[in-house]
Amino acid sequence: MSDPAGKVALVTGGSRGIGRGIAEALAGAGATVVLTARAAADAERVAREIGRGSVGLACDVRSPESVAALFQAIDRSTGGPDILVNNAGIGLFGPVADMDPADWRAVIETNLNGVFYCCHEAIPRMRKRGGGYIFNISSLAGKNAFANGGAYNASKFGLNGFSEALMMEVRYDNIRVSYLMPGSVATEFGRGSRDKADWALTPADVAEVVLDLLRSPARALYSRVEMRPSKPPRKG
Repeated sequence: MSDPAGKVALVTGGSRGIGRGIAEALAGAGATVVLTARAAADAERVAREIGRGSVGLACDVRSPESVAALFQAIDRSTGGPDILVNNAGIGLFGPVADMDPADWRAVIETNLNGVFYCCHEAIPRMRKRGGGYIFNISSLAGKNAFANGGAYNASKFGLNGFSEALMMEVRYDNIRVSYLMPGSVATEFGRGSRDKADWALTPADVAEVVLDLLRSPARALYSRVEMRPSKPPRKG
């Protein structure tokens, strides 16, 4: 896939933050973008703001039924996805001993199960379309654990392993799989985000990597990309 122009791209969690940045970049590069949010009104509003034929649909990636319905709607409207960006994710933090099991499930079901459900639906469709590209938005928290991050770390460590296994499964179907591991990004996600604006990565930085990978030679597979702010605050 040398260029996203004319392709159909699905971006989950596309109404804000990194997801919106990627959706905007793909639309600007000529792709037909379908973006999702849990609330239809949010997805539809952002699709209107992005324009360029973008479509906003409701989807709860924690539900395999909701994901299946999403892909059926894409089949009817665009014929199926060529690009899948699994971006939907949440972060709930706290000591394991104090964490509500419902919060644990919410993180794992969104950040890990949701990616499986979307890939499970996308891969047969991409095979029929002759190939595609799957991006899983992970985090440096998928290799660097931290206290009170048990649920989030587990979801991202798991996502990295899932991505590598998936890459090996579908590479001969002309489907490339990459996972991106950004560090601190200036979004509303996570803790202390208001203090990041002057030094952190931006959603546009992550989106630029997605475009670069889409345009990379077909013979090359960049399976993992780690991203860090170049000059974070000094410690001590």
